[in-house]
Amino acid sequence: MAFSFRQVRYFIAVADAAKISSAAADLNVSQSAVTAAIKALEDELEARLFERHPSGVTLTYEGHQFLQHARSIEATVSEATRALRRTGSAETGEVRVGLTYTVAAYFLPQILARFTRAFPGITVHMQELAREDIESGLMNGNLDIAVMLVSNLQNSLSIDSEILVRSRRRLWACADHHLVARETVSLAEIAAEPYVMLTVDEADDTAMRYWRKTPHLPKVIFETSSVEAVRSMVATGMGVSILSDMVYRPWSLEGQRIEVRPVSDEVPSMDVGLGWRRDSNLSAPARVFYEYLSLTYGGSGHGFVNAKP
Repeated sequence: MAFSFRQVRYFIAVADAAKISSAAADLNVSQSAVTAAIKALEDELEARLFERHPSGVTLTYEGHQFLQHARSIEATVSEATRALRRTGSAETGEVRVGLTYTVAAYFLPQILARFTRAFPGITVHMQELAREDIESGLMNGNLDIAVMLVSNLQNSLSIDSEILVRSRRRLWACADHHLVARETVSLAEIAAEPYVMLTVDEADDTAMRYWRKTPHLPKVIFETSSVEAVRSMVATGMGVSILSDMVYRPWSLEGQRIEVRPVSDEVPSMDVGLGWRRDSNLSAPARVFYEYLSLTYGGSGHGFVNAKP
């Protein structure tokens, strides 16, 4: 069984709130991220955990059974984290962390705040860099570790990585777009529409890799490095786009609704994770930083199998 601790946390939050929207607000994540996590958990368990109804959700019999186990899992992980804090809270020093734009904007801030509270003696120096500069910094020793889109990693022979979160990519369209009426949408259907292409963090290169595996290409009307620009253009009906759930928000800055739909063709997920130079002799603060993020997102905390003690 391969469900993650993040899915367990989301499940408990929904069970407690009895509404996916309320749970998402409590977790400070998108509603679509919670929905996707619950669906993946139900698929993994091969059981329906919630009954959906207009006013919210209620636990099924199987859901009630799993909730007891989920709370036990949460308690065990909390104890493991407390143990890590007891051994690491006195740790002092610095860790140099490279971040890509998407990670800095949409993923790391909250967990970094929790880390600094748990380990006040460790100073985290962050640098937002392009993927190639992060890889170079890890190799030349200017960076200790990176939180990056590991799905974009190029130098996998010299840089090890661990995935923390897989964020699926879906179609974005305005609320009254004709494709929103479909449960799923194909790339062939999307190719017929004006397309807004995001370029930041190599998003355009990633998109073209999966588009080129089909007979179709997107009809790009505008390219931008701004997620907010994509959001606004999609919301006003200027075009559609395919982006990850991690950066999805249901409203544009102008207050217009954005809908999402699954893509029926194969579209890779956007994978956020940790990267470090293979055979690194990691400092103690860097190791604590790695273990904290790895354990928080359901990893083993032992990914540095080649690191020297």
